[in-house]
Amino acid sequence: MNLFGPLTRAVVLGGAIVLAGVIPALAGPADIAALEKYLGTYNGKGQLSGSQSQPVSCKMALSSGNGGKLNYIGRCSFGGAQLSVTGTIAYSDQNKRYEAVMNSGIGGFRGVAVGQKQGDKIVFDLHQRADDDAGNDITIAAKVVLAGTSMAVDFHATFNDTGDKIDANVPFTKA
Repeated sequence: MNLFGPLTRAVVLGGAIVLAGVIPALAGPADIAALEKYLGTYNGKGQLSGSQSQPVSCKMALSSGNGGKLNYIGRCSFGGAQLSVTGTIAYSDQNKRYEAVMNSGIGGFRGVAVGQKQGDKIVFDLHQRADDDAGNDITIAAKVVLAGTSMAVDFHATFNDTGDKIDANVPFTKA
């Protein structure tokens, strides 16, 4: 199995890229106004590894949305493939947590990352099991740590039928 075929790479890395755009929408007018420091463009460069290793380059843009939400759109390039993602981020008063809804243009991937405050950081976690476009059963785990005006994405995918793994680490900084 070639873990780095363009379509499989795009689907698997989609979880990491999608999460890279996760920025918290905080409850209350003062907290919503504080989001202005997160608006803008972020750049990330990292490494995708598995049976092969290759660089990943990403760009994420965050803009104001309706009702105190943030909208994001991002694109990553790796191994000749590109992946785009979109989504919204909001604070759920009902669930008392941050939630980021994400969509990928590859394979119709849609997920929700749950975020919690941890000291002066907000940490989002995504755990999902899904099939990629090639029918591979994949378990995805990703963590996004937000601190100040930077973010770090740590992503892991396991192909459940073979045990093969793909990992990515992509730090982002505000452009």
